[in-house]
This record gives sequence, C-alpha cells and structure tokens, in this order.
Amino acid sequence: MYLGELSGLKIGQATRDAFGDALKELGDKYPGIVTVDGDVGNSTRTEVFAHAYPERAFNVGIAESNMVSVAGGLASTGHIPVVASFAAFLLCNAYDQIRMSIAFPNMNVKLVGTHAGISIGEDGPSQMGIEDVSLACSLPGMVVMVTADAVSTKAATAAMLEYEGPVYLRLGRPKVSEIYSEGDTFEIGKANTVREGDDVTIIANGLMVAGAIDAATKLAEEGVSVRVIDMHTVKPLDVDAVQKAARETGAIVVAEEHLAHGGLGSAVAMAVSQTSPVPMAYVNVGDCFAESGDPQGLLDKYGLTAAAIVEAVKKVK
Repeated sequence: MYLGELSGLKIGQATRDAFGDALKELGDKYPGIVTVDGDVGNSTRTEVFAHAYPERAFNVGIAESNMVSVAGGLASTGHIPVVASFAAFLLCNAYDQIRMSIAFPNMNVKLVGTHAGISIGEDGPSQMGIEDVSLACSLPGMVVMVTADAVSTKAATAAMLEYEGPVYLRLGRPKVSEIYSEGDTFEIGKANTVREGDDVTIIANGLMVAGAIDAATKLAEEGVSVRVIDMHTVKPLDVDAVQKAARETGAIVVAEEHLAHGGLGSAVAMAVSQTSPVPMAYVNVGDCFAESGDPQGLLDKYGLTAAAIVEAVKKVK
C-alpha cells in the first residue's frame, strides 16, 4: 500500500518531475536563471529547462565540487544558478565548496538535491541522501525545504527563485500522493496544517506527509483526533506553529525520510523544548545506512509507514 492510499489520495508526479516542469515554466519570468548540472540532468530533470534554454544550461560533467564552484562564480555576476544533482552527490561530495563558495559569501545559489532518502530503492546506499538535510541545516543562512507533492514543489521552486540567498530544495525519485490543489498557499518558513486535530500533532515533510495523513485517518477510527502539519521548511522552522501545536494538542510525533539526527525531528525538538515541553516520538530512518531494494519494501523495512506513525502516536498519548 503506497503512502496516502488509506486516505484515498491519488498518486501524482514525482517531486523531481514537478521541479523540472516548474523550472522551465519560470524561465521567461526569471531571465537570470542558469542551470549547472553534473551530467545527471535526465535524472534531476534540469534537462527540461536545458532543452528550452540551451544557452543557459551548463553541464560540467561528473564533478560536483567544480559544479558548485562554477555556480558561485555565476552568482557573483548576477545570474541565478540552479545546481542540481543527487542529494548524496551534491551535499556530501561538494560540502566544502557549498560551505565556502555559497554559504559563507551568502551567494544567491539554489541547490536542488534529488533522489533523496531511501525511496530511491535499487540505486542503493551509495546514492541515498539520508544525511543531506542535516548537512544543509548546519550551514549559516541556508534555507532548507523538503516538499511533499508536485503542487508544493512547483510553489517551492518559484519561492526559492524569488528568495535572495542560498537555498537547498530536497526532492525525491518516486511518484507521490497529491496533497495540495493548485492555488493552495505556500510560503518559505510557514508550515501548512493539512488536517486539524486536538489530541496529538504529527509534523512531517516529504513523502511522509501522506503517511501522516494515513495515520491520522487510521487513528480517527479509534477516536483520536490528529493534527497533521506539513513542515516543508526545515530552516527557518515555523517555531510558532510547532509551539502552538505543543500547547494545544499536548504531544508531537515527527516523521521524516532522513536519519534520526540533525533533520526535522531535531529542529522540532529544539523548538518544543524552549517553551512548551511535551512528550515526543520520532519516525525516521534511524542511525543506519539502508540497502538496495524495492522502494516500498525499503520503506516498510525501515519503518517509514503509516503503521509506524500510529505506533509512535500511541507511545506519546
């Protein structure tokens, strides 16, 4: 059963596909956009933009560190570079260059990491970005977003291009459930409450938002009223939404397709502990590398499921 199926959500585009379409659609509005690719544009979907605007697309080959440094140079001349690669290649291979050529000088560069999490499946652990959010959040001034579906990804793409400064946008490989409708509100740093509830709050992002909605649907059958928050921006975190949820529902579960340390769970726990300590539980990859396998099978094995979220809720209520 795919995430969102229990709640009747339909499968839509993969977030990487939505990003590629959005970038092309925004090409005329933002003439300063250039793409810098590490020879994986067919996977990250920057090739959609490159086909429409070939003079504004640069493929530097399989050289992620150089790719990021080139982007920093382009930004220094007034361009808006969009740098895309697999999340593991971009954040892990090129971290020093991101730190010194993008974050430290506060360059207006947009970093897009696709194929994030364990849901890339058969590609295996060498290509699974499971620590990328933590790495990106550690950099001063870096905005970090993890979108849940196609509509929110298109909105996030537009928002990051409008924003002045470095941004990391995390995207996935598989098709995901449709959460939002065209015209729904999206703002950097402002969480979206996708389901109201009074007994407990589930805060999630990425494909785990659909899992959170499924968990809320299941718990409603047992008389538990669950609030579901899509925390699409991990940094800057919507602290007000977190603290409001803690005060009003008295317990929080955080669900994310990421390692246990340094991601959304860590950020939410910091916010909760400052003013409104409540019982908390976490659903994530844990403290381990995954393996190659069927995407749904991996989500099941590593506990990134609606059932796991339900069990986490029962621990805090």
